[in-house]
Amino acid sequence: MQQGASVPADIVEALASAERRARSARRRRLLLGIVLPLLLLAVWQLSGRNGTLFGGALPTPERAFHAWWAWAFANPSPGLNPYLGTWFDTVIFSTIRVAKGFGLAILVGVPLGILVGWSRVAAASVDPTIQLLRPIPITAWLPITLAIFGIRDFGAVFLIMLGAFYPIVINTTQGARDVEKTWIRAAQMMGASRLDVLLRVVLPAALPSIFTGLRLGLGIAWTAVIVSEMVAVKSGLGYVMWDAYYVGRMDIVIADMVSIGLLGYLSDRLIVLLETWALRWRRIQSFNG
Repeated sequence: MQQGASVPADIVEALASAERRARSARRRRLLLGIVLPLLLLAVWQLSGRNGTLFGGALPTPERAFHAWWAWAFANPSPGLNPYLGTWFDTVIFSTIRVAKGFGLAILVGVPLGILVGWSRVAAASVDPTIQLLRPIPITAWLPITLAIFGIRDFGAVFLIMLGAFYPIVINTTQGARDVEKTWIRAAQMMGASRLDVLLRVVLPAALPSIFTGLRLGLGIAWTAVIVSEMVAVKSGLGYVMWDAYYVGRMDIVIADMVSIGLLGYLSDRLIVLLETWALRWRRIQSFNG
């Protein structure tokens, strides 16, 4: 196009119409996503009498929200209500543990998964051990963790890492195994070394499966942090949940559960955004195809 040439009006209108349709579709998806939660909250609230359900065992959403508000924004008090004003610190403790454990799981799981999926020798020597240990639940590792690390932060980080590791390594392995053989042969015919093929063909092709493993692993990491904090440490959302249950503060328990769900959702959205950025080539390829 020559400098100063204007874009035809019909093309401008078509682009503007496509953008309007995209915004409308995003609004519809957002509305559809919040309808069911709002409906469940309304039924839950209307079913409660005197602010509680099931003989007082379960608070209504209104009571749980007031408890969370005081937990988050009230002035801290060491008296009868130790939860006042401690929500942000509690969230930070759990988030840091999840970040550490999840990061370690990525550092170990992704390279190992690529190696197992790429090398028959590695698959024969490592994969049986992974499959043997994978069915053991996180809770079964608690006694060993306490015996080795005691009531310390690294015990929780280890359990989180262990929980996130298996979905990451399994999905990465499958992604590396599913790489098109023709791509590998083409790279080798062009003179690529084995390392070049691994880094420039196998790793990019395995990224969709790797991100699937990351999302699954992150969800398990948030589960593991709650389990570990109930036993292995004395801070965080898991510890507060168990303590609140012990003293009968079910409103704090519900607020804690909602906090975990929101943190898990937000962290999952971060992974999705990273995936969207990293796999731009896949969207372009699909569009052209």
